[in-house]
This record gives sequence, structure tokens and C-alpha cells, in this order.
Amino acid sequence: MNLESLKAVCHELGCAVLEQEPMSAHTSFHIGGACDAFVTVETDEQLRAVLQNLRQDAVPFRVIGRGSNLLVPDDGYRGVVVAFGGDAAEQVTADAETGLLCCGAGATLKNVCRAALQASLTGMEFAYGIPGSVGGGIFMNAGAYGGEISQVLESVDYLDENCELKTIPAAEVQLAYRHSIFMDHPDWVILRAAFRLKKGDASEIQATMDDLLGRRKAKQPLEFPSAGSTFKRPVGSYASMLIDQCGLKGLTVGGAQVSEKHAGFVINRGGATCKDVLELCKQVREIVERETGFVLELEPEILQ
Repeated sequence: MNLESLKAVCHELGCAVLEQEPMSAHTSFHIGGACDAFVTVETDEQLRAVLQNLRQDAVPFRVIGRGSNLLVPDDGYRGVVVAFGGDAAEQVTADAETGLLCCGAGATLKNVCRAALQASLTGMEFAYGIPGSVGGGIFMNAGAYGGEISQVLESVDYLDENCELKTIPAAEVQLAYRHSIFMDHPDWVILRAAFRLKKGDASEIQATMDDLLGRRKAKQPLEFPSAGSTFKRPVGSYASMLIDQCGLKGLTVGGAQVSEKHAGFVINRGGATCKDVLELCKQVREIVERETGFVLELEPEILQ
């Protein structure tokens, strides 16, 4: 793949570009081969110029967030991976009077929750501890402990397939369980989001955030790399309960293992490959379907 044009554009824009960058360094699973190039952008203008160049040259690309719900093949990705970075990515503004919180797609959900706390705004507490970005959270309608993005989203700014800036209200984002309209339009790239929160008491907000984070640490295998919940919740049951019911905690393939702490997590115990994870997930799905009748669906997205 000829990347000279891309490198020239990135040099002119001041974007960082790394060739043959291992994706294991950019995923919470710590798994994945190299992409042809990894580009970090900090502004809308940089992103638009990079995307226009890639589309003009018909270069395959993907825009990612924090890589917390991403599984990358061992032979990597034949294309360009684009990510938000720099201080600008973490800028969050919260208006305590109107309850409106605005941030870029690259902001971490943890920092968004902290900004809401500082403004005494409630509604985002459920997201504290979710190891993803705002863009990724919207893309999959991230949620936990009874809350999800759909409950607080106001609007989204994005670049469409022609790199034109568009704004879409939350009602049109088609948010459902682990789904949004952006999954159906992979050429759209989320830039920013606005969330509508409510005035609250800072001490109560802090207490809720501490409680939820404590529950995560107590129940989830956070000491090991993973992509969080490995399977979506099947209608009428829970993936972790079904896997546990089938006695699959501790089931291992290579360096991948069904967590002994939480059956809903496949973890990287050390040296796991993408092949290990996919084979383990295949075995889990087959056993659960055979013994319970439920069909489990992978939650992490595979970069391909």
C-alpha cells in the first residue's frame, strides 16, 4: 500500500502517523497485529483532510475510539486506523444551569463523568468505569447498571460519507441495545456529542460513582486485559449466567480464558492471540446453545 500521499498530508497538518503500528498497543485486549498506518488527529480539520485523502486514494480505513470493544486479527489490518488524541480529545464543557454537557468523540467516559460531577450534574454515573470513549459509547449505546447512553444523549455531530458536517438529534440515532444508526452507516464518523443531564447533589453523585466502581472491581476481572462483556445479553436471559450454568468458568484456549471471576468475560491471561479468543468464544457458544438453547452473539467488534 502506497502511503506517501497520506504521510504528506499528515506532515502538512501536523498529524502523527506511524507505519506498521501494532494494534495490540491500542486495544484493551492487548491483542492484534499491525495496521499499515496509525494516524492520530486532534481537530475536525485534520480528521476531514485525512479522511478525504484516504477516500480519494481508495485506502481502507477505520476510525476507532479507545479500543475497549475491539478485537484485532493476529495478522493485523490492511489499511489505516485513525484515532483522536491530544489534549483536545479530552475537553469537556458542562453547564450547571442548563444541564448540557458537550465533549468530543475522543473524550473518555470516565472524564465525562468527572466533568459532570464537578458541575453537580447527574445522569452519567452509570458510565463511570466503562473503559471507552464517547464516540465508541454512542456507536454501541454503551450501558451498565441500568443506565445507557440513550437515556442522556441530546445530539451528535458527525462527518458523513462526503465529509460534510451534520448534526443528528438523539431521537434519530436509533439507539437500542448495543446498537445505533452509526453501525448501519460505517462511513459516518462521530465528532462530538451533547448530553442532557439534571442538577444533582455532588456528594450523592460521587457516592454513586464510587459504589458502581467498587462493584466493578469486586465482580469483574479488571486485573486482566479484556474487551469487557464478551457476549451480548440474549433475550430472556444473561450471557454470564448461561456460561456459568454450563460450568465454563476457567475454560481455556491458549492464553485466552473464560474468567473464573466473572463468566461473562473472556480475558487475556498472557500471550493470548485473536485466534485463541475466537476459538474459545466458538466453544462457549456451541456448548451454551447445545445445553440451554440460547444463541450467544459476540459483543466486541472485529477489525477487518
